[in-house]
Amino acid sequence: MTLLKVFPDNPNGRYIELAAEAMRRGEIVVYPTDTLYAFGCDALNNNAIERICKLKGIKSDRTNLSIICEDLSQVAQYARLDNANFRLLKDNLPGPFTFILPALSKLPKAFKGRKAVGVRIPDNRIAMALVEALGNPIMTSSVPIDDDMDYTIEPELIAERYDADVEMVIDGGEGGIEPSTVVDCTADEPEIIRQGRGELC
Repeated sequence: MTLLKVFPDNPNGRYIELAAEAMRRGEIVVYPTDTLYAFGCDALNNNAIERICKLKGIKSDRTNLSIICEDLSQVAQYARLDNANFRLLKDNLPGPFTFILPALSKLPKAFKGRKAVGVRIPDNRIAMALVEALGNPIMTSSVPIDDDMDYTIEPELIAERYDADVEMVIDGGEGGIEPSTVVDCTADEPEIIRQGRGELC
C-alpha cells in the first residue's frame, strides 16, 4: 500500500497521475474530499466498484452509488439533468453536496437496474485534480465514521486500518467528520434527505 503526501492547495501533478493510473488498473484509492475521506475507483470499472461495495459491506444492487464528476458537462453524460436541476447544481457546486439524479445507461453493470445515481463535485483541489487526470468519473464512498475518530480523519491511520484493502492513500491533511448534504432530485421538487455540511442555496 502506498501513502502519498499531497498538499491540498497545490496538488503534486506526478502524485495525482500515479493515483489516476492506480484507478485505471482497477485499484482502490483513499482520497480527501470537502467532507470526509473516501474510497474511490474508476466509476467505469465494475470489478473495482464491487471491491469497494464488499469493503463497505454494501450490496451494489440495493444501495445508491455515487460518482464524482469533473464538471456539469460530465454529469450530463451519466445522469439526466433537466433545466431546474441544472440550475440547482450550478448554484451549489462545487460544494459539500450529493445530488441524487435519474441515472443514464452509460454507467457500468454495478449501476444497472437502478434508476438513480448520486453525483458530487466537491470543493477540494485534490479530488478535482484526480477526476480530471482519470478522465472518467470516480465512484466514491466515504470512509466509515466510527467511535475512534482519529481513524476517520487522519490519513496515516486510515492507511494503517485499510492496509490490506486498498492500494493507495492520498494524504491531503486532516479530514472532516461531517458528511455531505444529500438532495434527492428524482421527484418534482428537490428534497433534502440528509442534512450534512452543505447549506443548499
